[in-house]
Amino acid sequence: MRVWGPLAAVCLGTFMLLVDVTIVLVALPAVSESLDSSLSQLQWVADGYALAVAAALLGSGTLADLYGRRRMYAAGLVVFASASVVCGLAPNMAVLITARMVQGLGAAAMFTTTLSLIGTLYSGRRLGVAFGVWAAVASAAAALGPILGGLLTQVLDWRWIFYVNVPVSVLALTMTFRFIPRPTWTERDTAQRLDVPGLLLFSLGAGGFVYALTEGHSQGWTSPRTLLPLGAALAAFAVFVPVQARSTHPLLDLSLFRRPAFTAAMLTIAIGEGTVYGILPYTSLWLQSVQHLSPIGAGLVVLPHAVAAAVVAVVCGRWLPKPSPRLGASLGLALAGLGVGAEGFLGPDSGWPVLVGGLALSGIGMGLVFQVAAALALGSVPAARAGMAGGAYSTFEQLGYAFGVAAFGSLAVATMTTSLDGDVADPAAAARTLSGGGADALLAATPADHRPGLDHALHAAFATAHNTLALTAGALSLAGAALVLHLTRRPHPGQPKAQPPRNTHPEPAPAAVD
Repeated sequence: MRVWGPLAAVCLGTFMLLVDVTIVLVALPAVSESLDSSLSQLQWVADGYALAVAAALLGSGTLADLYGRRRMYAAGLVVFASASVVCGLAPNMAVLITARMVQGLGAAAMFTTTLSLIGTLYSGRRLGVAFGVWAAVASAAAALGPILGGLLTQVLDWRWIFYVNVPVSVLALTMTFRFIPRPTWTERDTAQRLDVPGLLLFSLGAGGFVYALTEGHSQGWTSPRTLLPLGAALAAFAVFVPVQARSTHPLLDLSLFRRPAFTAAMLTIAIGEGTVYGILPYTSLWLQSVQHLSPIGAGLVVLPHAVAAAVVAVVCGRWLPKPSPRLGASLGLALAGLGVGAEGFLGPDSGWPVLVGGLALSGIGMGLVFQVAAALALGSVPAARAGMAGGAYSTFEQLGYAFGVAAFGSLAVATMTTSLDGDVADPAAAARTLSGGGADALLAATPADHRPGLDHALHAAFATAHNTLALTAGALSLAGAALVLHLTRRPHPGQPKAQPPRNTHPEPAPAAVD
């Protein structure tokens, strides 16, 4: 355990924080029934966590440089576990969403240190293996979350998807203090400062944009409640760029994006997360509310995706320690796009088996995406910027997911509204209920002699909406693959070439950690 104990500690925390991105998906119908929630509130249970992670990652990276990565990782575990208890005890949606955001802050403190810890602790082929194992854990966690969530929800209660984090956090904390070396003050970057204006502007921009996407379908795209946060977000991002350009200690060094491989890494993880995992909440709702699968059954449907992603990530880490952005990132996005697009051919009478092939293919693609993008993010920048690159990678990953869930939610409601026009008195209201997993509630409120016809209409509307989401996601992923291929076609004049991953000398034992 002397060599691989630190990796086990890091991967345990990574698995837990990424599982919590998707573990709530199969529990959404149970949460909705228990706390009487709307679709927008259900979206915020998923998006609030991912958004808090994304907004805090860059700032957490700077704090880790100031106070030590080991200490930051341990503090994140404590915050994460405490917020998980509050989530489990939540009496209403407001408390649950707030606690999820605090939970996301703890996850950010952990997530921002994982890549830099691995890059510091391992070298040579061990570094490639470590990245492969980490990528396998990351890709499998996103897909295994619904299975674990389904098991806990069906056997115990939806609140246990949060309570289970406490013993796992205690184990991860114990392993962290046992296996990860204690830092020394001389190893920390005492010249670094936290860019507070940049952090506030980035958080405002990300939060406002996701809020506008989430609320647009319910409040209307011309409503002040949609336009005001959207305008504030655009203004915040517009100010963020020059602030970062002038800052002595920027939250994000924008010059890194002059490196094609770094830009390719950010695009790859954001597009992969947004397209493949952005539609998973609606796949889960279709499986449970329309197909009437149990939470465990709905989770097991995505098992081929999890297995494929994990196997591909480990194999790539073992045999491709220096991945090619042209082959790895582009191929990963292309396979992910073909896979998720293959899920877009449901009919009113389709069953869950029609999804399995597409889920498996998208898993192969995401296994490549996770492993290649993480290695490129660190390998394409100077060693002094490795921590910032790791934070940027994690930020783009979580923002991709948050934007994907929000945007596809709006598209789902719009498509269902059109499909239900003429079948119900208020298609917009029915679409919001259906997209939130309320098919049974709509049927229960309908006279018995009209239920068969409405049941068929609801099946058709949800299938049409899911097809629209899947085909759109597939097209976006394929377009992303083409863009990454274009960016990495050759070195741009006057721009630095991608550097190989750090620590490529022979394999020593793990070094001291900042």
